[in-house]
Amino acid sequence: MRKHFLILLLLSLGLHARAQDYPFQDTQVSIEQRVQDLIGRMSLEEKMGQLLYQAPAIERLGVPAYNWWNESLHGVARNGRATIFPQAIGMAATFEPELIQKVALAISDEARAKYNLFSAKNLRDRYQGLTFWTPNINIFRDPRWGRGHETYGEDPFLTASMGKAYVRGLQGNHPKYLKAAALAKHYAVHSGPEALRHEFDAQVSPKDLWETYLPAFRTLVTEAKVEGVMGAYNRVNGKAANAHPYLMQEVLRERWQFQGYFVSDCWALRDFFEGHGLSKSPQEAAALAIKSGVNLNCGNVFEHLHEAIEEGLLKEKDIDKRLQELLPTRFKLGLFDPLEELPWANLGAQTIRHPKHVALSREVAAKSMVLLKNQDQTLPLAKDLAKIYVTGPMATHIQALLANYYGVSEDLVTLLEGIVGKVSPTTTVLYNQGALLDRPNVNPNDWFSGEALEADVTVACLGISQLIEGEEGEAIASAHLGDRKDIRLPQNQLDFLKVLRSKAKKLVLVITGGSAMAIPEALEMADAVLYVWYPGGQGGHALADVLFGDVSPSGRLPVTFPYRVEDLPPYTDYEMKNRTYRYLEKPALLPFGYGLSYTHFTYSNLELSKSRLKKGESIIASFKLKNTGARASREVVQLYITDIKASTKTPQYALKGIQSLHLKPGQEAQVQFEISPDMLKLVDESGKSILEKGEFEIFMGTCSPDPRNQELGASEGLKAKIILE
Repeated sequence: MRKHFLILLLLSLGLHARAQDYPFQDTQVSIEQRVQDLIGRMSLEEKMGQLLYQAPAIERLGVPAYNWWNESLHGVARNGRATIFPQAIGMAATFEPELIQKVALAISDEARAKYNLFSAKNLRDRYQGLTFWTPNINIFRDPRWGRGHETYGEDPFLTASMGKAYVRGLQGNHPKYLKAAALAKHYAVHSGPEALRHEFDAQVSPKDLWETYLPAFRTLVTEAKVEGVMGAYNRVNGKAANAHPYLMQEVLRERWQFQGYFVSDCWALRDFFEGHGLSKSPQEAAALAIKSGVNLNCGNVFEHLHEAIEEGLLKEKDIDKRLQELLPTRFKLGLFDPLEELPWANLGAQTIRHPKHVALSREVAAKSMVLLKNQDQTLPLAKDLAKIYVTGPMATHIQALLANYYGVSEDLVTLLEGIVGKVSPTTTVLYNQGALLDRPNVNPNDWFSGEALEADVTVACLGISQLIEGEEGEAIASAHLGDRKDIRLPQNQLDFLKVLRSKAKKLVLVITGGSAMAIPEALEMADAVLYVWYPGGQGGHALADVLFGDVSPSGRLPVTFPYRVEDLPPYTDYEMKNRTYRYLEKPALLPFGYGLSYTHFTYSNLELSKSRLKKGESIIASFKLKNTGARASREVVQLYITDIKASTKTPQYALKGIQSLHLKPGQEAQVQFEISPDMLKLVDESGKSILEKGEFEIFMGTCSPDPRNQELGASEGLKAKIILE
């Protein structure tokens, strides 16, 4: 009687009984058998309910409710206190995948801790589960896209490297359990326009599809074993991304052998009949999605599954098949297992914003910041300056730290606060916001420029935030539903900068943002320019670390900065011609991979293990890297390859390797890259990857081979040619 009462009590809490009444509750049984047993015990109505993102409890079976929707783009998001890391585009600017894996590991600790706390109170709402719908590995092909800052930039290799590191850190390496479940989105050709995403048809060639848009997804599926994939809102070559037989079945399930779950982007299935004209009713949309391979509906279209079955559009076996692909994730997460069997059961409140996580956020932010200009060694600044003037709309703008898909904390360090905390007690710090974010001051009186006359250095904190660039409904200051028609700094900020320039003795420009900007005027006016992205909760401290020389800047641009928006192809054109550094035709203002340092690195003594190789062989390229400057610093070494005699159009050069090294003044290191046949393959017009005989140029340096880098002061790299016989 007592045991029966305990089981009823557990069921009333939405928990399953630990009496192992059913095989699906037996941890010694294979996941496949457990899934089959659970499906076999459900009614049809219960099965359909489990395909909803807010899956209800099945109390008679001891199955708790579960909400699949959670976010962790740069920290556990949208459910309270968490460590806030730099936005994804800032993490990409570190060019250090190993560091991003550490970030994801810290996020997974906090994710498990939060889940433990929530589930102990039977809280199973949105943002309280362990299935995280991140990372966003779309290619940032156009700086006008408002969500580009969620990505890892414009390059397929960098995106794949960062995404793989993130997935491995988040999911962990336990032999039985996933620590948390990551998801690759938005599959597969998606980067705006935000205003049209519910009706837009992205037209893409097989070559561009396989050369640019698919590689990162392939890497995350085949190498990182990402647990989930999310379809995009738009169509791809006429078919909805969430009902695309080629992408979802032939490529994802068959060619790549994806074993996880596929979820529609939120309310994207509604677009089947409201935007794309692919179905006439919710039940038709539900049937199309199920038959195409959607396992989980973020939205409410799958609430019409019973109507689809009644109308003969679906059969129960169709539902069973989708459940067979969906439910293993919950078992891999241990959601049906005794708490004491899970390796992370002890993680609790003390894990959230652990000091080590906060310190890591600060480290990543500092490593992400890109020094764009440093005329006459204006930076670093002395901590004992007599007087420093901090101004601009971003100096105390919290949103510039957070970006989107963010958590919150009690310790958000603004740019101003970081500077104040770094300077000596005898330094006078003046502050005045001076300008509004994106419109002229209502009050025309100039009460801001006089301080620039008094100060030894003026630090102008300008830029944009998620108020201007972001997702469809979030960027409340955007006139284009999150996208940007103008990629310059707001005109009022440029006017403000001109006034400061006329008064300031030394003018340091700090720019926040998540995308490439056309800033030739700003570069011209300022003595030094630092691009800090959206640097997270410790952004102010990280900025001060860099400004005052405790950390030498080492970030690199993961996107190309154009001179003007007119240099770009039409926004709605998904062809890669004249897009990104790989196919750029117009000169770049600031090239991909660019970034300066407070020291100087010398590359020398390049040696190849061989210069001619046969198919199947690799070569080793080695060289000496020396810090010939006066400050310790991290150096980001980049490897690019150009196919000189290709039979089809290929990238003018393509990133194929990255390494990060920290060297003290005078220290020297031997650096090696293995160049494999896969690095030499090209993608032909049909989308096929092939290895051709020919001549290739390899380049290794602190930046890309674009000559503009040397014009801007970057170190000179090394070149060599190899022959594939």
